[in-house]
Amino acid sequence: MISTVWISYDLGVRGDYEGLYAWLDDHGAKECGDSIALLKYPHSDDLIERLKSDLKAAVEINAKTRIYVIYRDRSTNKNKGKFLFGNRKAAAWVGFGASNGENVDEED
Repeated sequence: MISTVWISYDLGVRGDYEGLYAWLDDHGAKECGDSIALLKYPHSDDLIERLKSDLKAAVEINAKTRIYVIYRDRSTNKNKGKFLFGNRKAAAWVGFGASNGENVDEED
């Protein structure tokens, strides 16, 4: 099976960019702006687990490594995103917009 995925990456100042760039090049990835790439990823098992395993074998992962994948879940036919490594951090734009104090998060 082949899945189209977008990979967003932030490896920190001393991250293994050479390893990641070699992996992206080997997979025919296309550049989509700063630190984001599009690729068609072949896999025969769970997409997320396979990507994580494949990247871990090719890229030196450390505490500052953040790699996020966006993909279409074939079982629900919905777009999803998940951190393969690292976690979400505070966004640079927080506090710039007008806010009425209400904060409601809903899932579709």
